[in-house]
Amino acid sequence: MKVLVPVKRVIDYNVKVRVKADGTGVDLANVKMSMNPFDEIAVEEAIRLKEKGVATEVVVVSIGVKQAQETLRNALAMGADRAILIEAADNVHTDIEPLAVAKLLAAVVREEEPGLVICGKQAIDNDMNATGQMLSALLGWSQATFASKIDIEGDHARVTREVDGGLQTISVKLPTIVSADLRLNEPRYASLPNIMKAKAKPLAMKTPSDYGVDTSPRLSVVKTVEPAGRKAGVRVGSVDELIAKLKDEAGVI
Repeated sequence: MKVLVPVKRVIDYNVKVRVKADGTGVDLANVKMSMNPFDEIAVEEAIRLKEKGVATEVVVVSIGVKQAQETLRNALAMGADRAILIEAADNVHTDIEPLAVAKLLAAVVREEEPGLVICGKQAIDNDMNATGQMLSALLGWSQATFASKIDIEGDHARVTREVDGGLQTISVKLPTIVSADLRLNEPRYASLPNIMKAKAKPLAMKTPSDYGVDTSPRLSVVKTVEPAGRKAGVRVGSVDELIAKLKDEAGVI
């Protein structure tokens, strides 16, 4: 079974994000970029399935700027077999919208014919949490979101999901789309020998026109602002005073 894993190049999660002075977006000048953490978890899970003998090949795909090659090489160094980069933008500030990404991924899926697609539940830059669900709808495949455990049982995937009420276990028929949550696994670090080997692994360069997909934006950003600073807290002298403040000032009880 072939496993396809979409990955996205985002600002590294350790970097403090700064908004441009004119409010037109986030400042990406000289900012460290890395693989979206949830996508990294998805890559790790795909590699583990291959190590178990469940998967025969792991293919990673990224949609964005040419610099995303570095992100794909990182996935190859982790253990993926080959990569596809769909160069859909020239400007690093251009974020391809989820619907366009889903349409491109659907075209890749039809070409590659994987038995399973594992993606991160969301990207940490826009927090859309939409691509996996859109891809499922476009393909007419089953889906299992927010996965914290995946077991392949014949022609079904048994997936444990993290939901508001706790954990939910469902069985979905393959082929399927699974979105990875934080507790699915702990991604491995790529070793130096594997980083060197990754340079020789195949990385195909494509464009949206190769798949007949229009990536023109349908949304426009009016303004980008930093979150308002938190107000300073106050110290209370007793439980009665705390209850009074929560009731009279905060209005939460």
